[in-house]
This record gives sequence, C-alpha cells and structure tokens, in this order.
Amino acid sequence: QVQLVESGGGLVQPGGSLRLSCVVSGTFFSVSTTGWYRQAPGKERELVALITSIGHNTNYADSVKGRFTISRDDHRNTVYLQMNNLKSEDTAVYYCYAVAKQTYDGADEDYWGQGTQVTVSS
Repeated sequence: QVQLVESGGGLVQPGGSLRLSCVVSGTFFSVSTTGWYRQAPGKERELVALITSIGHNTNYADSVKGRFTISRDDHRNTVYLQMNNLKSEDTAVYYCYAVAKQTYDGADEDYWGQGTQVTVSS
C-alpha cells in the first residue's frame, strides 16, 4: 500500500509564502509523476503543478506560474510546493498526488493524500 502525507499548510497573509511537503511511504516499486492539486469551497479539484520522475519536468496551472515552484527529492520520496506571493484566491485544500507501481510489473495507480488547508487572508 502507498500512503501520502502532506504538511505545511496554514494561515498566511496576502503576499506571504508557504512551503508544502508530501512524503510518499509504504510498499511500492517506483513512483513516477507526483504533484499537487487543490480544491476551493464550491469548486472542483484542479491541477496546481506536476513533476515527472525522469528529468524532473514540470507543468503548472497558468494561475500559479511564476509564483509556485514544485520540486522533489527522490532519496527522501518527498515532493514540495513552494508558494510565494500568495493571493486570497489560492485559498483551498491542497492535495498531494502520486502515480506509483507496487511491483515492477504492476500497473500505474493514482494515490492521493488527505489534504492540507491553505488559507490566505489578512
């Protein structure tokens, strides 16, 4: 089984910064793409950023480009989201996401964390 545990959420003023972390643990053969999604009240879950295992190629939502940076430490099985110049519209529950194989010949499966609240308010 694969578990994702996020940390680093909280309350921050507009213009401030937060860094989210997500540790991937459990029994698995490999983790490929990892990333972050978010869901604001009354809205659907949306992509924030993704990062691949090979090459660490990144993809960002237009709304966060230039402000958020995704990175990963494969030795620690951890993915990070550095969020700068936060705006009130960034307020949401942020979910960690990972694609992983439990065995070398198994299928890729999607895994989600439990979510961490980010609130941007003065």
